[in-house]
Amino acid sequence: MRAEIVELHDEQSGAAARVLVSQGFNLFQWSIPDGNRLREVLWAEDGFETGEKRPSGSGIPLMFPFPGRIGGASFHYHGRDYNLEPGDGRGNAIHGFCHTRPWRVIEQNGNSVQAEFQASVDDPAILHHWPADFRIRVRYALSGNRLLCDIAYENTGAGSLPCALGTHAYFRLPLAEDSSVRETILQAPVAQQWELVEMNPTGRRLPLNELSKLPMGLPLGDRQFDSVFACEPGDSMTTRTTRLSDPQSGKSVSQSFTGDCACIVIYTPGHRKAICMEPYQCVPDPFRLEADGLDVGLQHLNPGDSRQMNIQIAVE
Repeated sequence: MRAEIVELHDEQSGAAARVLVSQGFNLFQWSIPDGNRLREVLWAEDGFETGEKRPSGSGIPLMFPFPGRIGGASFHYHGRDYNLEPGDGRGNAIHGFCHTRPWRVIEQNGNSVQAEFQASVDDPAILHHWPADFRIRVRYALSGNRLLCDIAYENTGAGSLPCALGTHAYFRLPLAEDSSVRETILQAPVAQQWELVEMNPTGRRLPLNELSKLPMGLPLGDRQFDSVFACEPGDSMTTRTTRLSDPQSGKSVSQSFTGDCACIVIYTPGHRKAICMEPYQCVPDPFRLEADGLDVGLQHLNPGDSRQMNIQIAVE
């Protein structure tokens, strides 16, 4: 399949971005002026624009109708068993359907673009693996040193739609030339950590312990993360913010989001050229945890119901 790319430009600031429409509507490159040069804010694997690289490994993957893993790539819902495609090398499904498939652009101008994906229109085979049809629309816009992302999704089917949204931005490290990745300060509004076994939550929440400074700021150091953290209490109107800061240069990247987020996943790729601060509306493996009586944020939309999430990433 030929790669379809949309380019965005903010004439006033000089910021630019590229979006791979044909693979998940992934905004994989965003640069802003920094003195006499352009500074890349996101990390993407070389050649990602070809559409032949791992869809969840670069840029900003959009994860819907579920973020994270579903254990054993199967779940039970309203009296029926559903089977999914394993995708994590451990036999689990991961990150939904939308980040791997082509989207359709529905509106575009110089500094913004909007696209949508609907299961019944863009890949009807999904309806054999998920309880109801759905549509998700995403609008990206550049505004000075900010990237705005407005997301709306709805149940376009005839039955209940279980769903949750997540994003997986790869923030480039270090934040400034000649700065230290190890000294990068992480901040995240989290209260506890979900215990994981074989990368799936057990249902137990653990104290942060040595990570207790995450809400105020904690140096990355040599830490390797692939961890699920419970958010501090809030609701759909609560704005939460993650932040990466470089104490040497004073540069920082903040990510503010609304929309009933249950947890934040922090992930450090092995190459350590980036870090992911991922807002999730539900805890991974939500069907099993719900069956155990836990409220983990999974939404159940009636036909015609819709929800939204708004994200702003700002470089300071």
